[in-house]
Amino acid sequence: MVAVELIIPSALAQQMLEHARSELPNEACGLLAGSLSNGRATRFHATRNAEASPLRYNVHPDDLVRVIFEIEDDGADLVAIFHSHTRSPAVPSATDRRSAQYPDAFYVLATLADPEATPSDTLRAWRIRNGESTEVALRIE
Repeated sequence: MVAVELIIPSALAQQMLEHARSELPNEACGLLAGSLSNGRATRFHATRNAEASPLRYNVHPDDLVRVIFEIEDDGADLVAIFHSHTRSPAVPSATDRRSAQYPDAFYVLATLADPEATPSDTLRAWRIRNGESTEVALRIE
């Protein structure tokens, strides 16, 4: 069974937002480890954006392999794929929906449109399956 809500500890949410801001003007990306059965993220892995672009992201292949092995070695699941939008809302773009390859994982997006925003104002969670996105509950605690 796969959880219907994503739970991110506030410290991880802050790490995600700091990573996103540090990568400006480009989109940032990363992976969240934890448990898919209860939807709880336990670790954030910042990764490089292979595109180095303000409009697109692609987790660098070397980072993807390394982090997936770390997650598996820890006995955890890949819970979510994270990336930022530099100016647009935290809503999956057509490109995001087309390129989504992990139907059981959550997709977490951050909008950096407001530089003063807190993680709870910035982050939104989605499920993307077959090119369709559905927003899911995101709890930061």
